[in-house]
Amino acid sequence: MQPIRAAQYLRMSTEYQKYSFENQSAAIAEYARIHGFVVAESYNDAARSGLSLRQRRGLQRLLTDVVSTKPGFQVILVYDVSRWGRFQDIDEAAYYEFLRLTLP
Repeated sequence: MQPIRAAQYLRMSTEYQKYSFENQSAAIAEYARIHGFVVAESYNDAARSGLSLRQRRGLQRLLTDVVSTKPGFQVILVYDVSRWGRFQDIDEAAYYEFLRLTLP
C-alpha cells in the first residue's frame, strides 16, 4: 500500500514558545509514520498570530495550493488545531475546511 501524500503546516506565534517548528515537525513525522502518510510539502509561518490570515504567507500559499487542480498532497497535518489558527470568526476557519472538502 502506497503512503498518502500529506502537507504539514507549522506555525509559532513567537520564537520563544514550546511549539517550535522542530517540535511540531517531529510530532507530525511520527504521526505520519504510524498512520501511513508521507510529508510531501511543508508550509510554515514564524512569529505569526493565528488570529487572521493577512500576515500568514505560508498558510496563504497552502490554501492556494489546496484549491489548485493538483496540490501534490491529499491531506494536511498540523500539530494541533491551535496551530491552524485562532480565527476570531469561526465561519472563516470552517470556510477553509469546507472549501477543501467540496473541491474535486
